[in-house]
Amino acid sequence: MIVVLLLLAVAHAACATATPPAVATPPGPPSAPVPTARERAEAALDRGLALLGRGDMVAAAVALREALAQQPDLTAARSALGRALYGAGDVDAAIDELRAVLRQDPEAPGARETLAAALLARRDWAAARVELEEIVRRHPDQAQTYYGLGLVRYAQRDLAGAAEAYRRVLALAPSHQDARYNLAVVLKLSKREAEATPEFLAAAEAGVARAQYFVGMAYAGGLGVERNLPLAVAWWMRAAGQGVAPADEALASLRQVALGRSRRPAAERQAAEEAFRDYRAALWSGLDVAREGDESAGAALLRHGRVTEAVPVLIREAGALDESAQQQLELLYEQGAAGALAPYDPRILAWFETAAAEGLTRPRIALARVYGRGLGVPKDVPRAVALLRATPHEDARRLLQELTP
Repeated sequence: MIVVLLLLAVAHAACATATPPAVATPPGPPSAPVPTARERAEAALDRGLALLGRGDMVAAAVALREALAQQPDLTAARSALGRALYGAGDVDAAIDELRAVLRQDPEAPGARETLAAALLARRDWAAARVELEEIVRRHPDQAQTYYGLGLVRYAQRDLAGAAEAYRRVLALAPSHQDARYNLAVVLKLSKREAEATPEFLAAAEAGVARAQYFVGMAYAGGLGVERNLPLAVAWWMRAAGQGVAPADEALASLRQVALGRSRRPAAERQAAEEAFRDYRAALWSGLDVAREGDESAGAALLRHGRVTEAVPVLIREAGALDESAQQQLELLYEQGAAGALAPYDPRILAWFETAAAEGLTRPRIALARVYGRGLGVPKDVPRAVALLRATPHEDARRLLQELTP
């Protein structure tokens, strides 16, 4: 009996001290590998390039600097950083980064082009020229690089070099009209008028406004072409219509000659009068409207209901000293054209202002009426009175009496 109890006690003790069996747990997911510095750099580079593509230059620069902090030798990130800094306006920092890129990789795509642009922005002509000449040495088929090289050489007063660069542009891209215009300017400055004028003319016909002005000057002075004052007027009118101030000044000067207000010989006055008359006659070409009496081309267009075409033609005719066109503009400004033109058209007012400043009689009276009665502008009687007192004309005196009873 005692033996049995001892055996039970031992068994109980063994059970009390035995380790319970372990409970099985399901396996967890494998831990993700830690990205390498190269991978972190490339992820930041991708973000930077995406931001650069969206035009967010400042945020792009932050991401690209992060990429370089992880991988300083990542040339693509440094090149992109140079572009981002240049786009953000930090030109000096962009130049430093881009030069570092080219020390690492002289063929880094786009880096030398951006560096050249940054140097041009800093007006460092000598350094920009070095980079541009290196680009065209490596890539002789890039028209835009030759164009930049022409600008740099011109800035350095290397006219022959600039002309050579612009000719290379045109050989690669014949429709590059800015290069053609710049070539013409360089040739003109080099006293090569016979070569310059055809280039000006080609650019003018393509719509380059400044070239149109120079073509007018060529025809007015017989520079590289036979002198033709009506053609000079026509080209100046086209340039003035595009906002070229010297063309307006040339026309204003010629009007003063035609009106006998300058100390020019009578023959020059007659030539100026004929030039404006011939220009007005040429405006009929291609209008496909019949002329009634001595009406102007603009008036004929109005008669046919072509108001949109008529207004600019009338302004050109008025600028060519056609008084009937000037009177028609006065009516259009005050009354408009039913269903086609509202009163107080700003183009006509601008013509009145310009012509009145020149001292042309009818526009001065028209402008005085506009300000004296507040027609489309704040009423300004003192200004109207000043215009009228400076205009010796019966209509001016009558309007002055009306405004100052």
